[in-house]
Amino acid sequence: MKTDQLTTDMLTDWMRVAFKAAFPQLTDLSAITVVPSANPDFGDYQCNAVMALAKAMQMKPRDMAQAVIGQPLHPSLEKMDIAGPGFINLRLAPQWLAGRVADMAASGTNGVPAVGAGKTVILDYSSPNVAKPMHIGHIRSTIIGNSLDRMFRLMGYRVIADNHIGDWGTQFGILTMGYRHFIDKAALAESPVEELERIYVKSYEQSRADETWMDSCRQELVKLQAGDPENRALWQMFVQVSLKEFDHIYRRLDVKFDMVRGESYYHDMLKDIVDDLEKRGLARESEGATVVFLDDLGLPPCIVRKKDGGFNYAATDLATVATRIREFSPDRIVYVTDERQQLHFRQVFATCRKMGLEARMEHIWFGLMRLPEGVFSTRQGNVIKLERLLDEAETRALAIVQQTSPEMSPAQQQDVARAVGIGAVKYADLSQNPQTTVTFTWDKALALDGNSGPYLQYAYARIASVIDKYAAQFPGKNPADYPLQFTEPIERTLAMKITRFPEAVVKAAESYKPSTMADYLYDLAQAYSTFYQNVPFLKAPEGIRESRMRLCGAVAKTLRSGLTLLGIETPDRI
Repeated sequence: MKTDQLTTDMLTDWMRVAFKAAFPQLTDLSAITVVPSANPDFGDYQCNAVMALAKAMQMKPRDMAQAVIGQPLHPSLEKMDIAGPGFINLRLAPQWLAGRVADMAASGTNGVPAVGAGKTVILDYSSPNVAKPMHIGHIRSTIIGNSLDRMFRLMGYRVIADNHIGDWGTQFGILTMGYRHFIDKAALAESPVEELERIYVKSYEQSRADETWMDSCRQELVKLQAGDPENRALWQMFVQVSLKEFDHIYRRLDVKFDMVRGESYYHDMLKDIVDDLEKRGLARESEGATVVFLDDLGLPPCIVRKKDGGFNYAATDLATVATRIREFSPDRIVYVTDERQQLHFRQVFATCRKMGLEARMEHIWFGLMRLPEGVFSTRQGNVIKLERLLDEAETRALAIVQQTSPEMSPAQQQDVARAVGIGAVKYADLSQNPQTTVTFTWDKALALDGNSGPYLQYAYARIASVIDKYAAQFPGKNPADYPLQFTEPIERTLAMKITRFPEAVVKAAESYKPSTMADYLYDLAQAYSTFYQNVPFLKAPEGIRESRMRLCGAVAKTLRSGLTLLGIETPDRI
């Protein structure tokens, strides 16, 4: 049985053939699609195309639907029938469904087809600023981007994950002055990035109070941009200690990048980019700055060079797009940033199109993360460093693990607590629609019931326990030697949910919403809970017992595959 096509695509292709066979005069079949049924009582899948087509052909919808269901059934189908005025319902054959579950369980991709084969996607996410510790505000870009990264790879895309860090600009003049006057070498050795942040803040405050200080900061920046060896060495130190700390956080989050290119990488290209815009007649001077006017698109002007001659983020992003297209010929470039950059990317993408930079460009924006008492704010002093958030998550998870599994060794408890704590933080974010504001609470994130990461991890661990008990009670028996069979309605329901995993992956990736995968996994876990509570496993008759163990194994693999796509580990015990 083929697992290289989505079930919906397979049935859609066949349904179009059936319509064409019944009505040869049809020329446009694009409106004919098959989708999962909204109500399982009426079938597994449905086609609602008859209503519009019948009207165009001046036929009664039910008559048209009757002609279609009179065609020979697809091998995957048990039956088709008509509901209401002309909706076509499709029900999968039990033997096909069982075969599909078995094939997915044996598949390296759990049935996800290589829809991205031969295509390249560049994912730009995380992107922290040098000399500033990563805080909780960075987590959304990092884990949303990483989840999309994992999904696109599973779908066969060539993925280039690029961490475009902020490592250039006026802040380095301020930071250099701060280093020269305020550095505490002991603090730098103990916690380098926090010390760099401290001296930056102190230098910035000095610049607000003393214009001559700001003039000195500008001079230090000019020296850096001109290649002054001492300033260049300082800048490289700032970057290296920051990257080292970022990498520590990324290892904890199990996030990896294919390349890390900061804004500095593109600095020498910016003049050529602006010159090219001017030669094309796309950019011109306005009030001392160089801008690209986008009035024809209803957008404000895009400033590419400021009045003082310095280049801004738009120029850097244009150079970045040009470089990416030249080096990688991507089919799409995806940026994952917060909602505040929506206008910026609309302007940049519009300018790219005017320049002839051909690639599908997407800005996947997300809402901010809040505490129950309000938005994180540096001024209010409630910004939580990401390192401390992860420490707190592991500490709280350890208390839960010690309570639920006191027999575990301390080392094993620590390892499970790490997986559960960090998984809880990730799931609390990824289970939300990215474009909503997330209010983070520990009680919800670490709940062992409800829609939480620990709940799904616990569902997986419970299946692992059942499989272990089966192996202990029936040594030498292999459930795979027995056929899958559905003797209870809940078994068929569970099998249907398993087979929809590939559609959930593709839908989540193409909509850029990991929350779609989270919803799918929660629904699957709930269905498994009903299955677990209502049918016997180890006490069932031979054959049925093994079939149910195979179904358990398929659920476990699907849960593990889906949670892995969210960057969440699945311990065998919690």
